[in-house]
Amino acid sequence: MFHLYVFGVIEDRATATSNLFRKQVLHMLGWAILFLIIAIVAGIFGFFGIVSAAVGIAKILFVIFLIMFVVSLFVGRRRSY
Repeated sequence: MFHLYVFGVIEDRATATSNLFRKQVLHMLGWAILFLIIAIVAGIFGFFGIVSAAVGIAKILFVIFLIMFVVSLFVGRRRSY
């Protein structure tokens, strides 16, 4: 039987694989819950007529994140040796 040494604990391969899978599933579940909350908030804004404020905020955030993305493209390409 094969054993893996993970974080100071000897586990068999099946246990290590199932633990990794469980962590990945919980991570994805967290993202799904986050997007559900964002969708609920967006729905509340849409139903109660606060759309114009949300659109203004979304435009500002889009520009900010676009600028951050372009900057990260140039900064991320530099490597220090």
